[in-house]
Amino acid sequence: MTYAFAAAGTGGHVYPALATADALVATGVSRNDIVFFGGDRMETEAVPGAGYELVRSDIRGLRRSLSPDNLKLPMVVRKATREMEAAMRERDVKVVIAFGGYVAVPAARAGRRIGATVFLHEQNAVPGLANRYIASQTRTSFVAFPEAAARLRHAAVVGNPLRPAFATYDRNSLRAEALRRYGLADDVVVLGVLGGSLGAKVLNEVTARIVADAEPGEIAVLHLTGKIHIDDVGPEAERSAVTWRALAFEEEMQYFYAAADIVLSRAGALTVSELAATGTPAVVVPYAAGTADHQAANVAHLEAAHGAVVVPEAEIDRAAVEIQQLVADPTRRTAMAQAAAEAGRPDAATVIATALREAADDR
Repeated sequence: MTYAFAAAGTGGHVYPALATADALVATGVSRNDIVFFGGDRMETEAVPGAGYELVRSDIRGLRRSLSPDNLKLPMVVRKATREMEAAMRERDVKVVIAFGGYVAVPAARAGRRIGATVFLHEQNAVPGLANRYIASQTRTSFVAFPEAAARLRHAAVVGNPLRPAFATYDRNSLRAEALRRYGLADDVVVLGVLGGSLGAKVLNEVTARIVADAEPGEIAVLHLTGKIHIDDVGPEAERSAVTWRALAFEEEMQYFYAAADIVLSRAGALTVSELAATGTPAVVVPYAAGTADHQAANVAHLEAAHGAVVVPEAEIDRAAVEIQQLVADPTRRTAMAQAAAEAGRPDAATVIATALREAADDR
């Protein structure tokens, strides 16, 4: 018996799928009984790197601009469905879970054709096009945020599956090691800056202004710039009188959050979920050009719980003011940390894995 995971394109789809697969393995399922269906993007390295089989499909997503490629999409989806169906039958797949993106539709359709039990997981507060389409075909639509539950059938709010380190996260036990990892002192407020895997130029710019206004020893900055921005930010950070550590990427994000007293970030679904899981006070600047303003929706529940301050990108200068106020107010930081933690759902991967295992056992 095999479990099929459909996840492709971005880390927002692929990492929650991998976290859920790892949780399924923790229940006793062999890695050899899990197969991933994807395309030709980041999953080609991430999935085999985690020890799972990847079946690649030649399919692309719907272009939101006018494009002749969209006219070919129905034919491409039918072809991908047939190929996935054959691969699933060959592997005796009994349970399918789709994590959105362009492989979700053919994977869900293939699962239905072979009589498998089909689930989906939606990472964002505003469901993606693929998940909205296949929700009626699933036993359960697992969602990360309450806002998505009203938009999908058979919805269950579970949170976003995060890496195992977040399920057992304890800031106090990690703090000293985290500060040593980045060469940071324990007597200053640490501002963590996080713009997503590619970084965010607007956050880099406001960080430079915050540093320019700070006195040495007042704050330290731990800045994940993204790979495309490290060459610009790195030299500036090295010249700064304020401690400013610039890194392109951090694989073990639990240390980033353990070191940070405050985070300045975008509102990607996984980032918001990690902020809550780690109880980290944050000033969040949603990406203004996001589809259906989904980033603002992602962080709405955390803002309502007073675990985050949301600053529209059009008011980016206010982010620096909010950071400065939090630096000077440890009592408020503590209250925000507690509120964020209470909004967190760090056990999502285990909850979903348990449901998948139960579905398989019922067959």
